[in-house]
Amino acid sequence: MNTIYLTDKDYERLHSLVQVQRQNGGAAAVDGLCQELKRAKVVPTEDIPKDIVTMNSLVRLKDLKGGNTMEITVVYPKDADLASRKISVLAPVATAILGCKVGDEIEWPAPKGNLSYKVESILYQPEAAGDLFL
Repeated sequence: MNTIYLTDKDYERLHSLVQVQRQNGGAAAVDGLCQELKRAKVVPTEDIPKDIVTMNSLVRLKDLKGGNTMEITVVYPKDADLASRKISVLAPVATAILGCKVGDEIEWPAPKGNLSYKVESILYQPEAAGDLFL
């Protein structure tokens, strides 16, 4: 497994999200995210490289099987909106790409078998854009 990186702010917010979900009986929904938090290298927000998927990043993914691409934004559950392709960090695809860098290949389970994607590019990363308070 590749090392993943999280900003200190994202880590704190995601850790709080996990705690709230567990208290509200949603422990199963955060299992994947919890595993990612455990293996993440946490760095100061201002030091996160521009090629790392952070919260609120707009990411282009390439399907390694079919070759199609898709663009999604990784957001907190309250901001999720499928029509706008804003995907909750609790969704398997968002959990899988969070903290990855451009060029990383990821895989996650789906009803019809595992899906494999490559992080092709980051079209917007809040930290790189100077939007440190999203």
